[in-house]
Formats: sequence, structure tokens, C-alpha cells
Amino acid sequence: MKNGSVIPVIDILSYKPGADFIITTTECAQIPSFITKPYRHSGYSINLLLAGEIEYYADFKKYFVAAPALMFLSPDQVYQTVSINQYKKVHISFNKDFLINDARSVISCWEYMFSQEFIPVKDEATLDELKTYVRLMQKEFQSTKPQKNLVLRNLLNAFIICAARLTSCKTKIVQMDSSQNKTVQQFKALTDEHYLHRTQVSQYADMLYVTPGHLNDLIKTVTGKTAKQIIDEKRVIEAKRLLFWGKHSVKEIAGHLNFEDDAYFNRFFKKHTGQTPALFQRNNLEKYN
Repeated sequence: MKNGSVIPVIDILSYKPGADFIITTTECAQIPSFITKPYRHSGYSINLLLAGEIEYYADFKKYFVAAPALMFLSPDQVYQTVSINQYKKVHISFNKDFLINDARSVISCWEYMFSQEFIPVKDEATLDELKTYVRLMQKEFQSTKPQKNLVLRNLLNAFIICAARLTSCKTKIVQMDSSQNKTVQQFKALTDEHYLHRTQVSQYADMLYVTPGHLNDLIKTVTGKTAKQIIDEKRVIEAKRLLFWGKHSVKEIAGHLNFEDDAYFNRFFKKHTGQTPALFQRNNLEKYN
């Protein structure tokens, strides 16, 4: 399998060279052609759907969303628009490093937020609050004032905390110890980059100059999952994406994910999903096609 990915990656920020954050408002009656085929984002995206409806795939599930709602897309997640109906949305994109560690540490439910494909905004007061942060971000984004990015980071952070109040993680908005947060963020960045080829906790512990036991304990305290669970989940989700969207054999995908052979990959996948790769692929193709 060439390039490490069979699914195109779109860098939204490339439309504004040098930017690591953008915010735009889009109104559309028909689907733009470039989003009708599966693609990945290189960074994080949040959409505030203000009007209309949209039907789309996020990874291997189909969703129907009606305004008002928040839609989240994480790096490397596969996205495809199926249909839209007179929508108006605010689109926010930022790269993995845009939110400084101190800002991200405020939200211990950060990963939970971006694991949600969408969140309905049923409360009018919360919608007004989100719109206020949007207007402030748009104004700052268009300005040339000093410390512009710092202001945008803080406004985005406030926007995400406001969104978190709509979810079950609203009681978990707490400040983490800065050194713990740094280690967790470094671990997640390293697993994002190396999970295909480095699959053991000890390998990441060595890179972070801590013991495997300490790393596991810290990751579990902050995320509720062990370091090994996070590594394995990344491999499982990538396997699912390639099985659903790609046209490659189980053997090719096993090789791409650095399994010794397809039999080992089959056992690993079934252990984590309850079904074989071939069965997962067949069931989903029958369900959504």
C-alpha cells in the first residue's frame, strides 16, 4: 500500500498560507464537488450549523444533522458529504499545535469532545453564547492587531468550553497539572505520528524518558484508558477506515498496520471489535450501500 493512506488529505489551512487557524461562514444550496468524495482533514475542524440540514459520513457511519448543531472533525478522520439542504454554517479549522498546552489542559474532556460527530444545540441561550464567541473570533481573525493568535486561542478555548457544557463531560472541565498535561499531549502527538510502527508502551516511554508503568498510570488517570488501549484503538480505527473506504485486501491492510501476518491481524481485530475484518467490511458495505 503506497503513501500510507489511500484517502486524500485536505489541508484547509493551505487556502490561507502561513495560517494555523481560519474561521469562515458558508451558505450553500448544493454540495461543493470537492466534498462529495471521501477525504481527511490534516487538522481539527468545528462547524456551527446555523441553518439547514446536512447528511454525511464521518469515518464509517452516516449521520443526519439539522440546525442548530455543532459538528466536530478530528485529524485523519474520514469525511464525505452525502446531501445538504440550504445550509448556513460557521467553519473553524486549526492545526494540532494551535491550542497551547495551557489552554488545552483546561478541558480534560478534549478528546471526548472531538469523539462526538455532532452535538445538537437545543438551548437558545447557549446558541447565542456560541454566536458571540464566533463574532469575536471573526473580528479578531480579520484584524492585524498584535498578539492576534493569542486572543484567538483564548476565544477558541472559551468556545469549546461553552460547547462542552452541552455534553456529559460538562462536569469534568478541570485544570490538569501542567507537567502531566505536557506528558499526555506529547504521548498523543507521538502515537499520532508513530502508531503504525511503534505499538508497545515501552517504546513511547523511552521517547518520553519515563517508565512504562508511570506512563500507563498517568494516561489512565487523565483519559480513563491505558496507554496500550490508546495505541491499539488508533490501529483499530485506521483498520476500519481502510476496510470501509479502501479497495485493499485484508493482507494488504495487515501489512500497512505492521502486523506480522494477516492471521495475527484477524485475531487482533476480532479481539477489539467482536468480528473479523472481512465481516466488518461486508456488514458495513451492505448497511450503507
